[in-house]
Amino acid sequence: MAKKTFYIIVALFILLLTVAYIGGMFNGLSFESPLLNAVYSFLTLLFRVNVLWIGLVIFLENDNPSRTVAWLLVLVLIPVVGFFLYVLFGRSYRKQKKAEAKILSDSDRMSHAAEVQASLLEYIELPNTENPANRRLMQLLLNNAKAPFSMTNEVTVLTNGLSKFNRLFGAIRRATDHIHLEYFIIKDDRIGNELRELLIEKANEGVKVRLMFDDVGSLTLGKAYINSLKDAGVEVYSFFKVPLPIFSRDLNYRNHRKIVVIDGVIGFVGGLNVGDEYISNSDKFEFWRDTHLEIKGEAVYALQTIFLNDWNYVAGQMVQGAIYYPEVNTTKNSLVQIAASGPDSDWKCILQAYYKMIANAVDKIWLTTPYLVPEESIMMGLKAAALSGVDVKIIIPSQPDHFFVYWASQANIQQLLEAGVKIYRYKNGFIHSKIMIVDRLAATVGTANLDIRSMEINFEVNAFLYDVDVIHRLEEDFVKDLEESVAYELDTYKERGLHRKFLEAMGRLVSPLQ
Repeated sequence: MAKKTFYIIVALFILLLTVAYIGGMFNGLSFESPLLNAVYSFLTLLFRVNVLWIGLVIFLENDNPSRTVAWLLVLVLIPVVGFFLYVLFGRSYRKQKKAEAKILSDSDRMSHAAEVQASLLEYIELPNTENPANRRLMQLLLNNAKAPFSMTNEVTVLTNGLSKFNRLFGAIRRATDHIHLEYFIIKDDRIGNELRELLIEKANEGVKVRLMFDDVGSLTLGKAYINSLKDAGVEVYSFFKVPLPIFSRDLNYRNHRKIVVIDGVIGFVGGLNVGDEYISNSDKFEFWRDTHLEIKGEAVYALQTIFLNDWNYVAGQMVQGAIYYPEVNTTKNSLVQIAASGPDSDWKCILQAYYKMIANAVDKIWLTTPYLVPEESIMMGLKAAALSGVDVKIIIPSQPDHFFVYWASQANIQQLLEAGVKIYRYKNGFIHSKIMIVDRLAATVGTANLDIRSMEINFEVNAFLYDVDVIHRLEEDFVKDLEESVAYELDTYKERGLHRKFLEAMGRLVSPLQ
């Protein structure tokens, strides 16, 4: 409480300093023309009012005191640039009209099922739920994400891009009714064009193809690529279109989901976008390590619903009907929950699920993430788990794909090592998997990174898995990844050079601004 009070006092002081500083910036300037002077005075006053307004919004809107102070420091240190940075990146999106409109457009297909299951969960016999921790996690996701669980599923772990695209392209070739795709990044390269040609081929066969991509993530996707699909009858829409990215607030709130649903019977979800680098065919990274899931069964209904909710919003349509939820024909019994989160959610669903899994851990927490910039509660949970004797292992990349988030990750290593967390840097290329395994009781694979952007800002989707066989398969991959990794040693890490500490400090300063 004392720390939060301190942050509030500091924030108020910086806000007052900002107003005073902005007022002094423009004093002393004059023009020969009275009209120019009048216009200049009006614009200066308008800018001062806007800066004051932004400062008050930062102070009142952010529920994270350290983030409030960070944004106010940006505003006072680089007032003009800081003003525009906050307009673009800083606002809480959940209050925006677009998010509210999307909430209104989302259907209640799965909500009723989740509510019924939540009321009956304690009476239902489920596999691998003898431990009450799993039931509590399932109850959490039923309540905060309205994510029903399903048992009639077959889950296949797809290790790396070639495995994923071989299975995906095979499933697309067999499609007979519809193909739904939702990606953060699609690139106009060899693998991207192989996908494009397949979709055109299926559209020409009469299969209904709907493709949705994030407008910022796929910023380099050209009109020729998109138009060739549209000309063949593929419906294509971008998510939260940003005509002028540097001037739009929508730049900050992106659809990071990777979902494919084919004929309502098979679904794909995980960390892999569409591009040559994801099959280890790029100049930047020699090898790309990632994890995806192929799901057959009732859990595909949830992926379908998430896709259709997003589609109906961006396309302005109401696509629905039994054809999108066909009868399940698998005999497997893998227990799964699919949870979506984003700025249109009432709760930070995936963040809360991570927190619950970490808090429930008794024996081990094995975690792979490309970005180690956890929210404060997750950081505390990991340290507390390690200090209480839980085997906490984290694998992160040894090389950056994004400069600031890499150094923000590095800034968190020492305090985790001091708590007994074991951290490993992956040496065989770039590791992009988003996986957490807890006690061989539960695991999660999906699109959410362990950073503030994924947990609080972007639209994400994760599969929560309770099948011992699937969890064991993920453990096997984790052990292989450990063999390709080198452990950080606390004593050695403490001796890192001043330049690294400076870069970490920069990363730490920037991380709350996400």
